[in-house]
This record gives sequence, structure tokens and C-alpha cells, in this order.
Amino acid sequence: MDRDKYELIEENREFLQLLSKQFPTVQSVCTEIINLEAILDLPKGTEHFISDLHGEHEAVAHILNNASGVIREKIEMLYSETDSEEDRAKLATLIYYPQQKLALLKAEHHDDLSDWYHDTLVKLIDICRVVASKYTRSKVRKALPKDFAYIIDELLHADHFAKNKEQYYGRIFSSIVDVGRADAFIEALSTLIKRLAVDELHILGDIYDRGPGAESIMAMLMNHHAVDIVWGNHDMLWMAAAAGNEACIANVLNVSLSYANVDTLENGYGISLRALTTFAEKTYGDSMAFKPKVLEKDKIGLNDVELVAKLRKAAAIMQMKLEGQIIARHPEYDMDERLLLDKIDYKNGTVNIGGKIYELKDKDFPTIDPESPYQLTEAESELIASLKESFIRSEKLQQHIRFLLDKGGLYNVCNSNLMFHGCVPLNKDGSFERFEFDGQRLWGKKLFDFCERKVRSGFTAPRGSKEKRDGEDFMWWLWCGKNSPVFGRTRMTTFERMLVADKESHEEPKNYYYRYHEDEKVIRSIVEEFGLDFETAHIINGHIPVKSKDGESPIKCGGKLLAIDGGFCKAYQKTTGIAGYTLIYNSNNLRLVSHGPFEGINQAVVQNSDIISTTNVLEVKRQRQRVRDTDNGKRLISQIKILKLLLESYRLDGTN
Repeated sequence: MDRDKYELIEENREFLQLLSKQFPTVQSVCTEIINLEAILDLPKGTEHFISDLHGEHEAVAHILNNASGVIREKIEMLYSETDSEEDRAKLATLIYYPQQKLALLKAEHHDDLSDWYHDTLVKLIDICRVVASKYTRSKVRKALPKDFAYIIDELLHADHFAKNKEQYYGRIFSSIVDVGRADAFIEALSTLIKRLAVDELHILGDIYDRGPGAESIMAMLMNHHAVDIVWGNHDMLWMAAAAGNEACIANVLNVSLSYANVDTLENGYGISLRALTTFAEKTYGDSMAFKPKVLEKDKIGLNDVELVAKLRKAAAIMQMKLEGQIIARHPEYDMDERLLLDKIDYKNGTVNIGGKIYELKDKDFPTIDPESPYQLTEAESELIASLKESFIRSEKLQQHIRFLLDKGGLYNVCNSNLMFHGCVPLNKDGSFERFEFDGQRLWGKKLFDFCERKVRSGFTAPRGSKEKRDGEDFMWWLWCGKNSPVFGRTRMTTFERMLVADKESHEEPKNYYYRYHEDEKVIRSIVEEFGLDFETAHIINGHIPVKSKDGESPIKCGGKLLAIDGGFCKAYQKTTGIAGYTLIYNSNNLRLVSHGPFEGINQAVVQNSDIISTTNVLEVKRQRQRVRDTDNGKRLISQIKILKLLLESYRLDGTN
């Protein structure tokens, strides 16, 4: 053995001794090295990227169930020449929604149920074998449902049409049916197929707001086998509210009420609006300037609209007062232009915004003292304190936000892909915008890392401490602050959109980042700032809906930047012309799948309707990507090097 290896063994002697407890013999080390070397040559797992889910629970559930169309592709590949279009659609729906679909199919096949069970089980095993083919047997075994692990493992790794075992495999299927476990077995296989179809799921932010089912999406993600999350500005808002930031709590109420969405608050998280309702009805009269943006016809009646408008007004006034207090506490945020309550002429019902006088749509502000416009009344203080306790004490909300903290961050780097929600703030000339917080000059990656630390301190610092309050306030800045990385605009015109008719005042200019989407030099500088090689890297982000119907492409800078907010949110689908994107990165290519609108789970189950998706291949790999080409592959290669060093150590010591 050469001297360098000997010295390396001596330098790592302590660590190698610890490792030897896991691999105590030469044979055990050799077996592990062989296993890891083999894994390196498997095809890389399939990654899916989706963004801006905005509470659209049913559409997101369907996309996860059909693996963005991948499962239907496998069915077409296997059965397009043998089964009718209708039968293939029924099989797909069965995999997506086994519990709901089984009852319908069993009724349909009442006269030949045993044969249908056998045929269906054979097909599900075939599909399962296809989606499992790129994984090790060990990895597949770990994913198997406990109740049927042995049976599925046996069926997956053998040809059930083999002559020597034809009767054996037929008996397995017959026995499953005879003992009344066929339904459970179908459900187990369907779940396994969906799990194996997608190896990793990346969420690029904005799970919350707009749609009615954010808490249901969070529950699905918490049950996913491999998910990571980049925080969006709407997620940041809910995270700050859950931490106890009063301004963000008022913001959450305002946004939820603006879309007439109280289900998430009351039914999803058990946050009662009774006290807010009592206060609003007692305090405010006609408040229709604050009427909600009702997306679905007949979702709420006139009386409800009037009530929700009052609730929204109460929340909005508290929001503007509390935000004014944050701006006063943090001059470094440079957001004085957002202080508008002191710019109102309460006698004439006008406001001065940037030197221009606008008439207000609502002129009744009984809770605002013109001499101290940002001071809460005693009743407002009691109300916001009560709401704060509700947010902090909501067990489900706290559980979901802890999951976001555990699985998320402001950015993510995986397999040469840089993911973030909003933008990397830039100056007009394309250089990195500089910020100064806590006496530090920050830009690019340093800014993102600093922001993430502040967010986490907003949760982990002791309650009542300055560190915690500053962390909470900083989350508010991330939500709506000038050119924050997750907001990406110079200002949020909440006041103007609610109270000023002139739409010129509603403009929210984007950060210069969005002007440089096609500039290779700038995109290269961002990629390299985060430690990636421009030749192999991509930037993937959401946040700004892509106006597909107007010809805008989500593919920027020759495919180096991919903007994947395609409009899962119904509020944006008129703008985008589609209903969401999924970016799929498998071992052969990188492709973008655009989705059509989803009519609902009930229609999908009954009519076998699927989301119509269109695929655009962006990049074909010259050589099929293997595990060795991934970040996990690099970790495995490092493990192999250490194991080989342990092997050399054993041989040096004469160990068998």
C-alpha cells in the first residue's frame, strides 16, 4: 500500500473504527461497496417541480395522483394496442382514486367480477413493474405496503406467465379474491404505483391563499415520501402569522376574506372569526368598497357579501395600522411611502399618494384617530390579541408550519437546479441589489442565507424577546417589502387597490430581475453566485404567472431559466390561459407539462375525465442520466471512497 493511503488511514483511524461497527468484516465492506457501485449505474429518479398551488386542493391532488400524466403514459405504453380508450381511462381513474372508483367498477362487472379482479390485478402488477424498474429491489421493498409486502415483491420480480409457475401465480390472484382482500390489494398497488412514479417532488412556493384547500394540500405533502419546499411570499405570510406577528395575522384575514375563503381559517385550522364578526358588525356600516373578489358564481349571497366586506374592512384597517408600526420600528426597510393613513384628508375623503390627490371609495373610518392614525383602539387591541392566541394555539396550523420549516427554505439546490420562488434582487444594470440589515451588506446568496436565518429566529427565539419580534417583522418584510426575494416588487398596493378607483395607483413595479430573464450574462452570474456550473444548471422559479395565452413562454434564456407559475390558482387562469405547469426531470430529458383546467374529483371518478396535459421537451440528455450524475450519487461516491479506505485498513491489519 502506498504511503499516502497509509497516512490517510491513520488520519481517519477514529472514524474508521466507528464505521467498522457497522461493517465488521471484509466481506460486509465488499458487499456494501458492490451494492453502492451498482446503485450508481441505475437511471436517476424522476423529479417533479410544481409552483403556486394557492389552495387549489382538488387540482393539486389530481396532479399528484396522475403524476402529471406519467401514469397515463405508462398505461398507453402497455395497453394502447390491446385495450379500448374507455378501458384505459377507467384503469387510470382506478389508480388515481381506487376507493371511489372501485364501487363503480364492481357494480359494472357484477356478472364477471372474479375475472375482472384477475385481469385488473395483472395489469396493476405490470404497471407497477414498469415504474419500479429504475429502482433497486431494496428501495422498492421499503416502499411496499406492509400488509402485502411479500406478495407484491414476489409478483413484481417474476414473470407470472412463466410456464413453471403459471398455476402458482394464478393461485395467488385467486386466493386474494377468495379471501376478500382484492379491494385492499388494488388500493395498495395503486398507492405504490403513484409513489414509485415520482422519486422526488419539489414545491416552489405559494401553497397558501386564494383557493379553499391549503390545509388539505399541506396534509398531502406531509404524507409524501420525498418532498422539499421553497417558501413563497404567501407561505411566508402564514408562517409569520403562525409565529404570532399581528400585522401578518391581519394580512391573512384580509387576503382570505378578499377571496371569500374562510373555510381554511375556520374549518381547516379552527380559527374562529366570531369576535371579528361581532366587532365588524358593531363598528362599520356600508363597507362595500371592501367587498370580496368572489371567483365562483353563487358562492356567497348578497347578505354574506355585505358581512364579509365589513369583516375585511375591520381586518384591513388593523393591518394598515400594524404595518405602519413595523415600518416605524424598522427604518432600514425603507418603506415610508407605504405610510398612507397619515396622508388621508379625513374631512374631504381624499388621500395624497406620491403628491397626487385621489378620492377614496370609502370615507368612513371610525377607528382611526387622525392625530395618531397608526394606533389601535382598545377594542382593536383586544381583538388582535384574541386572534393572535387563536393562530398560536391552532395545533394543526402549528404542525403545518413546522413542516414548512423542516422541509423548506428560501432556496434549494438539487441536481444542478437552483430553485427559488420570487427573484434574486437586481439593480437596473443587472448587478446584485445590495441590502443592509443588522449592520451587514447583503446580496445574492448571502442575502438568501441571512433571510432564512431571520425567519427561523422568528420561530425559535424566546417568546417576547427582541430577537423573536425582529424575526417576525422580517417575515412581514419578506411578504411585502421593497424588492424582497420572495415578493420581487417595489411595493404592495393593498391600500390603493381597496380604496382608490384610479388603477394607475395600483401598479406594483417588478424588480429588475424580471427584465433580465433572457440575458445570458446575468443568468450566468446568478447561477455561479449559488455555486453552480452554468453549462449544466437551470434556474427554476414561479411567483409571476406566465401569460401563455398571449404567447409568453415559460422557457427563458435558451432554457436556462424556467418560470413555472402556470396558474393552478383559478384567479390567474384567465391571465395564463392554462391551469398549471409541471416540470419533469427524468433520466432522459427535461420536459415541461402544461395542464388544462380540472373539473373536479367527482367528475373524474364518474366520467373518467383527466386533466388534459401537453408536453414540451426542453432538453434531451446526450447520455441517460444515472444516479452517479446526481447529488445523491456524489454522496454515494464519497461513501464508497471511505469504505474502500476501511477495506484497505482491514487488509493492512490482516482482518478477514
